[in-house]
Amino acid sequence: MAAAGAGTGSEGKKRGASRSWILLDAAGEEQLLDADKYAIMRRVDINARDLRILDPLLSYPSTILGRERAIVLNLEHIKAIITSNEVLLRDPSDENVIPVVEELHRRLAPSSATQHDGKENLSGQHDVEGAEEDESPFEFRALEVTLEAICSFLDARTTELETDAYPALDELTSKISSRNLDRVRKLKSGMTRLTARVQKVRDELEQLLDDDDDMADLYLSRKLAGASSPVSGSGGPNWFPASPTIGSKISRASRASAATVHGNENDVEELEMLLEAYFMQVDGTLNKLTTLREYIDDTEDYINIQLDNHRNQLIQLELFLSSGTVCLSLYSLVAGVFGMNIPYTWNDGHGYIFKWVVLVSGLFCAFIFVSIVAYARHKGLVGS
Repeated sequence: MAAAGAGTGSEGKKRGASRSWILLDAAGEEQLLDADKYAIMRRVDINARDLRILDPLLSYPSTILGRERAIVLNLEHIKAIITSNEVLLRDPSDENVIPVVEELHRRLAPSSATQHDGKENLSGQHDVEGAEEDESPFEFRALEVTLEAICSFLDARTTELETDAYPALDELTSKISSRNLDRVRKLKSGMTRLTARVQKVRDELEQLLDDDDDMADLYLSRKLAGASSPVSGSGGPNWFPASPTIGSKISRASRASAATVHGNENDVEELEMLLEAYFMQVDGTLNKLTTLREYIDDTEDYINIQLDNHRNQLIQLELFLSSGTVCLSLYSLVAGVFGMNIPYTWNDGHGYIFKWVVLVSGLFCAFIFVSIVAYARHKGLVGS
């Protein structure tokens, strides 16, 4: 495994280079790695099928897996391996991954231990107890950054879609045209794909929250401390790593409650609070998409009603035209009969008969047309 560089002096150049992995450790150092899959497997102690989940050429659903020494994370464009003291992130040159790398470096660096003022808790409220330190282990802080990045990414895509969709739908209701219909079709297709992506992330978080054993597997520092030192009779092991701390985003009440039961290996309250917060955020994004889908469905119903009304008007016009055609056919029949080159004995000396034939035939055809229209109105076939 070759390291292309370390430190933060030339982060822009390093992140723009074509590399496979970027490594960030608890000391705040960065390294770009050119490593094959076997070297990565040996470094983080995972098997090939876990590493295959992170292959960008393969399509795998959103996944958060807890292993003995690592967390394998595949969420949208973020494909990472988190250990108790480092994070390996795939495709660091990707434009969507670069902000995640910068946030990881900022949040996991030692200097972040003093940055408490201005932090917000999970409910979005300002943290008035900025002096308190976050005792969360390294893997939880790294997991929190990735979840926050994914939630923000999906919410931003949803906001962009809403910004484009609502004006397009309103324009379509005012003017039905091929251009507007095609525009809405593309937006609906994009919404369907985005909804599926959000649903996958939500399902993975929900499945993780429903299984305490899966959440317990994510406590890497606890498992590492339990394997390295025996549990004393006076209490549980101190499984928190000696890594820098940052301002807590978990409620103080839940953190204080969790601090009293750290010795219980089945306790997953701290992680549950973390996952629950981001689950609610993803669920809120999904609700936005559901509301947008309902608005699109309502617009489609309105458009179908308009189109049905136009079809009814065309049918009425067709009825009028057909009735007029029948009446003109009768008039033409009379003209055809009298226009035959056949001698009539009563035709001689009666020049005035032409006027009567034309007048009577016209009145008769008009009467038939009015009768057809009146019958159609009486039966409700045409509007009043």
